[in-house]
Amino acid sequence: MVSTSIRRAAAKKLRANTTPHERMLWRALKELPMDGSHFRRQAPLGPYVVDFFLPAKRLIIELDGGHHNEDNVAARDLERQRWLENEGYRVIRFWNSEIVSDLTAVLERIYIELYESREAEAAPLRHRRT
Repeated sequence: MVSTSIRRAAAKKLRANTTPHERMLWRALKELPMDGSHFRRQAPLGPYVVDFFLPAKRLIIELDGGHHNEDNVAARDLERQRWLENEGYRVIRFWNSEIVSDLTAVLERIYIELYESREAEAAPLRHRRT
């Protein structure tokens, strides 16, 4: 397993080199009502670094570019997702193209993941340390 300090350094480097799609989603996530918690970006979890993580809901958001269609990358993504889900995290994935073409639909899906319904009132989220 990779040491904690190495994973933190990798996460810091990834935060410094975000993609345009990650920056776009990051700005939009800041606008979602999440009193009491917040998303982290490029957060180390176990042996992995995830794109976005909301500790209060154990929710992970991953953005995928076209290279995630390649067999070897898709296989690694599946292995990674299974590990995260076995640890009790929920993982939702979006294609970069979805961020550009329909950010509103992406945010709606995230809102539903947070509050279980599009019509639900945003309730304070209890932040949990991981």
